[in-house]
Amino acid sequence: MIKRFRYFLLNIIILFIVAYFSILSVLFFYQRNLLYHPNENNYSNDKLLVNIERVKIITKDNIELVGWYHEKNLKNFKTILYFHGNAGSLENRIHKLNHFNDMNVNFLIIAWRGFSGNKGKPSEMGLYEDGNSAIKWLFEKGVKEENIVVYGESLGTGVATHLSQNKKFAGVILETPFTSMVDAAKKFYPYVPVQILLKDKFENEKKIKNINSPILIMHGKADQIVPFSMGNKIYDIANEPKYSYFTEYDDHMMEYDENLVSALKSFLNRLN
Repeated sequence: MIKRFRYFLLNIIILFIVAYFSILSVLFFYQRNLLYHPNENNYSNDKLLVNIERVKIITKDNIELVGWYHEKNLKNFKTILYFHGNAGSLENRIHKLNHFNDMNVNFLIIAWRGFSGNKGKPSEMGLYEDGNSAIKWLFEKGVKEENIVVYGESLGTGVATHLSQNKKFAGVILETPFTSMVDAAKKFYPYVPVQILLKDKFENEKKIKNINSPILIMHGKADQIVPFSMGNKIYDIANEPKYSYFTEYDDHMMEYDENLVSALKSFLNRLN
């Protein structure tokens, strides 16, 4: 009787181990499908109110990226380089871009590889190349490094932080930043060895110390995806001059209301 019980218990343990490692295998091989969501749509047919030029940016690995470019005055105004998050197309950011029309700025927003009809598959290194290609494109337009404001949204903060290290950008804006993708993933997969399995780590916490440009951190305390504590920690680590726009009720998709837009304008005015 005892032997039968032990045998049964052993089978249960083996079954649990097999199931656990099967789950780990699925997570490892399909993790980028869980991280990047190019087909997700969360906009409501917003109408673009700002004039844009649809441009194409070629990366070093020969991927053609779609971009929207708005030029108001390159000589007198700063140029925002906008890196979007892990979901949706450029159209999902129209409600934000419309507010840029009321500011004295030029802007370029690019779609990542695999997003908005672009070829290729997104990855950490791939997104760094996409962002770097956008910077080079602006250089070719005559925009100087010290006139670029790098803006990262959610996942885009990983690219913005990486590319802003040891540079002389006019400023850096991070909207709902995370400390690292490992930390963010642990929130959703607490029983998985994320540190070992995760391919795209985006280690903002380690890199933020290398940014010496003026920086604005924006985060809502009600964020259910990237905890506010992460954005607050990034702010604490960041070098001066640094500014914050923290709200009580904003979730991960921050409300682009009068207060947020005012915070953006105030930050941009400090850079002139």
